[in-house]
Amino acid sequence: MKVNTQSVNFNADDKLINFLQNRLDKVETFYSKVISSDVYMKVENTSAKENKIVEIKITVPRDKFVVKKQCKSFEEAVDSACSSLERRLIKQKEKIRLQA
Repeated sequence: MKVNTQSVNFNADDKLINFLQNRLDKVETFYSKVISSDVYMKVENTSAKENKIVEIKITVPRDKFVVKKQCKSFEEAVDSACSSLERRLIKQKEKIRLQA
């Protein structure tokens, strides 16, 4: 799956991009008809420790899913967002299966 990544207020290193790509490839095992995915990673300028924000948008036929998570590290936020996406994609798959 092609992942479009944008990092706001920082430069993402290759290690983070590879982690993101591998984690989203696992998401694709739950729903094979993923058209595209966009990931926005932001660093908020606050004194709070949880200032890393990850927003993932996945496009599937006839639908879009958006998940936004805020955590202490980008890896934690990506993992949490992907887990939420997996649950939503499984529900979508079941919904389509029941309609057929």
